[in-house]
Amino acid sequence: MENTQGPNWERQALEHLLLENLKETRKARRWKAVLRILTLLVVVGVLLAVFDFHLPGNGMGAEKHTALVALEGEISSSSMANAMNINSSLLAAFESESSAGVVLRINSPGGSPVQAGMINDEIHRLRKLYPNKPFYVVVEDICASGGYYVAVAADQILVDKASLVGSIGVMMEGFGFTGLMEKLGVTRRMITSGSNKGMLDPFSKENPKQVEMIKTMIDEIHQQFITVVKEGRGDRLKEVSDLFSGRVWNGEQAVKIGLADDYGTVDTVARDIFKAPDILDYTMKENFAERVAKRFGAEVGTAAGKALVKTPDLK
Repeated sequence: MENTQGPNWERQALEHLLLENLKETRKARRWKAVLRILTLLVVVGVLLAVFDFHLPGNGMGAEKHTALVALEGEISSSSMANAMNINSSLLAAFESESSAGVVLRINSPGGSPVQAGMINDEIHRLRKLYPNKPFYVVVEDICASGGYYVAVAADQILVDKASLVGSIGVMMEGFGFTGLMEKLGVTRRMITSGSNKGMLDPFSKENPKQVEMIKTMIDEIHQQFITVVKEGRGDRLKEVSDLFSGRVWNGEQAVKIGLADDYGTVDTVARDIFKAPDILDYTMKENFAERVAKRFGAEVGTAAGKALVKTPDLK
């Protein structure tokens, strides 16, 4: 049979196969590069979402806006509502040339008098540095004790009629196990180098002199609290017999007796008072790593210590 193919058909066929293989290899490389880019974009997106990257005052070059800082939960050195975080957020909010005013939104039952006092002091400092920038507090569900200690530094305090406001008082709490120890036949052995070093030890009987010392101390802190409230609210406060008794008032009552000024929200302040309806949140956020650390034991020791003997709280 006669050969109908040319003398170089094997070579041509081999070249064709090699060319097709090269095309497939290039196509596979292109798809691999595309997949790598897509994977990188997904990873970056997940990191941004999970770790919640956030800097206070992002968008400082934005148009005129209302600067918002949120104080949420217990005021404590071990919570996000600590003086360092809140003060840093407030500083960024006041420093922004584009912020028409600053709103501190509070939803807190209180906490450390030291942390609350540090925030109050910083607010007064910033208001002196930026006298033309209004500063309002907006209360949501609750602004009690240490939360109210912070709030009185504002130009105005706005509430909802059902908000809980006040609780101007101080308490220190703990536990006593001496009765249970006697029933179990357990004896406490504690050696100290000072007569008051073991004060408030939950496994020892109460010492009347030490109890009186603690009572005097918290009375002094209570008086400091009262002074701060009077200085902050001035003649807006009404003469009410139990104003500083530690009781809580609803928002409607708080307005009547001068603990608050009026009703309002962050939106109404931004829109109607500051005339800057765009709201920019300057609050420092907790990232994923911090949440994991807290959840898996970073503060177990602190919590155990607080369960036995608590430091004074503005509650």
